[in-house]
Amino acid sequence: MLKSLFSSSIRADVLSLLLNSPDEQFYIREIAKLLRKNPSGVKRELDNLEKMGMVIGEKVANLKYFRANKDSPLFSELKNLITKSLGLPGALKAVLRASGTKAAFLYGPYAEGDDVDTVNLFVIGALSSLTKELKDIERRFDLKINCTITDEDEYRLKKKKGDANLKRLLSGKRITLIGRL
Repeated sequence: MLKSLFSSSIRADVLSLLLNSPDEQFYIREIAKLLRKNPSGVKRELDNLEKMGMVIGEKVANLKYFRANKDSPLFSELKNLITKSLGLPGALKAVLRASGTKAAFLYGPYAEGDDVDTVNLFVIGALSSLTKELKDIERRFDLKINCTITDEDEYRLKKKKGDANLKRLLSGKRITLIGRL
């Protein structure tokens, strides 16, 4: 739905990333890598969004960094629209991509389609910088996120040894947010 509101899916993805991480700033190639989009298309959309006042660009040395313009009159409305159109998985995906997380998925009753007030999130990689963003998502969606975090080496070792708990998680219904397992 969100992508049809904009002339470009890249613009929708860029807005989603920046509005879901309003306190962070990103440079063009970083955004392109996170979104898996062509840097020239990302630059074009960032320039358009900057002209519209939706994002703020700031040149530091030879890089231009962009962040959401929290003072824009449309900021909170667009953020709410993105949240509603992408749902919980979309909001988590945007936050996790920006964090450098290697892989993540939702599992348990939520992934099976049940209406719950607690969701289970499994993350491979660092998550320490996301505490505030996850709290914001919990508040927006009025639910609790139980997060299991493991580093890549530990995950590979458990998978190789056939860890029963990991095997059960991976064989159950899940919603992959980012990465490959």
